[in-house]
Amino acid sequence: MQVAVYFEQALLETFDFDHEVLIEDVVKMVQNKLPYRILCARVNEHRQPLNTVLKKDCKVELLDLRDPWANMVYQSSLSLLYMKACKDVVGECDVLFHNSLSKGIYTTIQCGTMASDLDVLIQRRMEELVRDAVLIEQEKLDRDALLDLAKETKNRALYSMVEHTPDLKVAFVSKIEDVQEIFYMYMVPNASYLEYFEVKRYKNGMLLRFPHPSDPSIVPMYCEQKLLYNAFSEATRFDRITGMNYASKLNETVLKQDSLRLVLLSEALHEKKIAEIAERINQEHKRIILIAGPSSSGKTTFAKRLCTQLSVLGLKPLYLGTDDYFKDRLDTPLGKDGKPDFESLHAVDVELFETQMKALLAGKKVDLPVFDFVEGKKVFGKRVTSIRNNQPIVIEGLHCLNPELTENIEASDKFSIYISPLTQLNIDPRNRIPTTDARMLRRIVRDANFRGCDASVTIRRWKKVREGEEVNIFPYCENADVFFNSHCVYELAVLKKYAEPLLLAITPEQEEYVEARRMLHFLQFFVSMSDDSVIPNNSIMREFIGGSVFAKWFD
Repeated sequence: MQVAVYFEQALLETFDFDHEVLIEDVVKMVQNKLPYRILCARVNEHRQPLNTVLKKDCKVELLDLRDPWANMVYQSSLSLLYMKACKDVVGECDVLFHNSLSKGIYTTIQCGTMASDLDVLIQRRMEELVRDAVLIEQEKLDRDALLDLAKETKNRALYSMVEHTPDLKVAFVSKIEDVQEIFYMYMVPNASYLEYFEVKRYKNGMLLRFPHPSDPSIVPMYCEQKLLYNAFSEATRFDRITGMNYASKLNETVLKQDSLRLVLLSEALHEKKIAEIAERINQEHKRIILIAGPSSSGKTTFAKRLCTQLSVLGLKPLYLGTDDYFKDRLDTPLGKDGKPDFESLHAVDVELFETQMKALLAGKKVDLPVFDFVEGKKVFGKRVTSIRNNQPIVIEGLHCLNPELTENIEASDKFSIYISPLTQLNIDPRNRIPTTDARMLRRIVRDANFRGCDASVTIRRWKKVREGEEVNIFPYCENADVFFNSHCVYELAVLKKYAEPLLLAITPEQEEYVEARRMLHFLQFFVSMSDDSVIPNNSIMREFIGGSVFAKWFD
């Protein structure tokens, strides 16, 4: 049997075996040549855990934490280890995993009063389990076996998940000694693979922190994210109003064809929040309204809905996008790869932007540029305007929260808004939905509908988009005066209908095939909402699926 071992798409070594062999044993033969710990592998384009037995000639590609699937394997395995440590320290308790926060997961432990040093005790116990390389076991179960297990253990959440998720075919009973739980990802073979983590007490819960894909060998420096914590707390309140907490509840609603009530309730919550933001801008007499957020957060629709609410208050806002202030293409700075870096702040003509904003605030007439993306340069003479002293300027763009963009504009004139879709809707109490995946689905659908890009192109570009966000957006989100959560509680049911065929069209020969399969694995937890005509034409979702009233109104 010949095993060709690849790493980062390059052949690392070829082995000949006269017997069956575990992937883990193959990894041990090459691990010292690799920069980071291998967590799982791809065997002939199919992802496999390290305890997989190789029986015939194959290509094995080794994956570390930088790979999205391997990253999820690490997080799921670490979550089970955390649950085990909590039980060892506290005794019987219920551990809930809520949302991403501060480069980790925010969790709560339902155990009554928590000791002041509980985080230290849990961390210490996890470190002991890692040193002991405690075994992590997994058993694969099909739908019938999952239902039987749910009945036997009286696990209502599991039973509801399987009952209302017809696409769910298999799951794993994952176990560390006396603690077992249902997960939908492979695990690492033992706890020794989980050497990097931090447990930190925060508010009424705990943060379980772990490495970022940009550097799998360290836990990032802690940075408190008060704005996001408050946003997630608000999302939790919204979920209580809508009655949606887990995927099974959303699926049940869709299967009962009761989507209209859910859509209208979700949209009403959005409109209420936008109206509140507009009222605050009015009361504080802000003139420069800056809106920023990561890719596919719904910035354009939000900005235009905010303009509508400001108009209701008699403010007649001027709407701008920072994309019109791009430097001419010949002057665009180059990135590390030698290609134009359009996501850098230095790709924006900051001097012109600030000069024109200050002139507008002073009541002067200004010749606003319109960027011609075909010619790669700014065009003038098409938009000459001025504003009155009570008119706000609503500006949306990648760098709007970066202080350098507006450092010469008076702070008293500025009001900043960070927008992102942060979902509190999880698969179940132990398995969460990554916000990044929800955004990528939005972008896949939008790019196919409006930019002539198939899903493979979007997936190929996504890594660079994420790298740009880490540099240009996330470091500044805490600068915002307010956060707007653009998540629609029903959206994954809608996006599945559009995204699934696009992902299925990616063939095994394409480089993006494996990531497409991962996204399809994610979508299996949701039922498609076949009738999306109930979604209002001013909804943020219309920016992605089409039919937005703003596509014409503000042209």
